Amino acid sequence: MSADQESIYTLISATPSPYARKVRIVLQEKDIPFTLQTEVPWNSDTETPKYNPLEKLPVLINNKSGSAVYESHFILEWLEAKHPNAPMLPKDIDQALFAKQIEVVADGNVQPATLHDLVLALTDHCSGICDALVLALWEGRRDEDKRSKPWADRQTRKVEGGLRQLSEWVEQGKGEYIIGDSLTLADVAVCSLLGFMLVRFPDHKWQSDYPKLKQYQAALDERPTFANTRPKPQVFRDAVV
Repeated sequence: MSADQESIYTLISATPSPYARKVRIVLQEKDIPFTLQTEVPWNSDTETPKYNPLEKLPVLINNKSGSAVYESHFILEWLEAKHPNAPMLPKDIDQALFAKQIEVVADGNVQPATLHDLVLALTDHCSGICDALVLALWEGRRDEDKRSKPWADRQTRKVEGGLRQLSEWVEQGKGEYIIGDSLTLADVAVCSLLGFMLVRFPDHKWQSDYPKLKQYQAALDERPTFANTRPKPQVFRDAVV
């Protein structure tokens, strides 16, 4: 976004959030002017509930109408529909479905219903890992006598299985990106997930266990839209669990 462009949107974001980072990257890839508002949604003074009844980030606000769009998967769908230039989904149907599958693994909660949903299932592999990581993070913040080891172990299995699958897909790729030679939401989701792990789970051994995945992430993270959205830790002032 150039300095003289007027912001169309305001994005309320948490700096370490992989979900918010996906939206930040896509907004920049599409050259959509926006203002970034950073919050900690767990703190009592957050403005998040004013715009999202589910009290979750990210939230994208239209600066002209004041209307808000929330939940990262829906925001990305919404942006693709409203701003189709610099498309983030492959035109080929099979590739589009594959991209969606990847997002499902990376993040975790999208149920494919349309072609766009299915491209946003590659990105969902990232959703699955992200969701499990966040759940594990909160579990670790509980008092030790209230933690559930079987439940925590299940999240760990989900993370490991998802990373193994993402690594296989990266190794099988035949182009510059995970699906061919064009950046897609699949790349955005995978890199956002791995960046989150570097910040919140720095001792995880994914970089040594999956060297191809590390190489892929490091190369992609030098792209300007990725480099200037790298996650930063936040401090939770109020109790979460």
